Amino acid sequence: MLRFIVRRLVQMVGVLIVLSLLLFLWLRSLPGGTVSAILGERATPASRAAMEAQFGLDQPVWVQYAKFVGRVLQGNFGPSTAVLPGRDALDIFLQRLPATIELSLFALAIAVALGIPLGYFAARRKETFLDNASVVGSLIGVAVPVFFLGFLLQRVFAIELGWLPVSGRQSTGLDATRITGFFVLDGILTREWDAAWDSFKHLILPAVTLATIPFAVVFRITRASVLEVLDEDYIRTAESKGLTARIIRGRHILRNAMLPVTTTIGLQVGALLAGAVLTETVFGFAGVGDALATAFRLRDYAVLQVLILAAAGIYVIVNLLVDIMYAVIDPRVRTR
Repeated sequence: MLRFIVRRLVQMVGVLIVLSLLLFLWLRSLPGGTVSAILGERATPASRAAMEAQFGLDQPVWVQYAKFVGRVLQGNFGPSTAVLPGRDALDIFLQRLPATIELSLFALAIAVALGIPLGYFAARRKETFLDNASVVGSLIGVAVPVFFLGFLLQRVFAIELGWLPVSGRQSTGLDATRITGFFVLDGILTREWDAAWDSFKHLILPAVTLATIPFAVVFRITRASVLEVLDEDYIRTAESKGLTARIIRGRHILRNAMLPVTTTIGLQVGALLAGAVLTETVFGFAGVGDALATAFRLRDYAVLQVLILAAAGIYVIVNLLVDIMYAVIDPRVRTR
């Protein structure tokens, strides 16, 4: 098991190195570049030359990349030029991260809580009304664009019915204590139940919007995996031995069917981070996705660097944890 983890850690480091190189080259190929983003209309040949010398942009590319990696390892990404001008880019990421994690975890909980049970029951009742309706629903969840669904939910549940807030993380003017940056958790820890409930209501619409695609993927993988396991000989052997349905379901069907589902759930973390850009923009949810969209639009390269590298790092780490969980569930994986 230890050798398996070490092997995955070495692979993770290699992936991060390649990603940092691709990010470095991509940012320097964008129109305008860092100097134009900082100087704006004040750019002159003399000021551009001075700024390029200050940032080392007049040096060979491999020297620039070595310094870039050194700054990344120190957490020095430079100040923001547009999202929050003058604010350290890493501070902006750390400030926005709790909002995105809170939203993504809630969306993932919805996707898993609905996708796995529905996938299981749809497989056990193959070609019935429940199965067909669930498959059609999952196809709709994949086909409908996130931004369209977000606007639709806003229109129906926030504007017309008035059941839920239109946008934001918490109602303006609400005096709430901040501890962790996770608004719902902060309200629970401080026993400010009105603040916790208000933050929870603000989470519902964006989380449901963000959960649609992961739900559809988890449902379809669960259904296909359960159908495959049901055709195995050991299921018929267990039934012939007279084992109860609860034992067969827990020890034989779900345990084996959850192997691909576990991997799928881990991969959906990356999809949630990507989908959060549109979801947070539609609902005015001040998280990493909203900051990333603003940084792209205003060419804030310092913020782009930290957000893209951090998102890639989180994605790689989550997949490492999924690999370890997979190896715990199925010992055969450790020898591959």
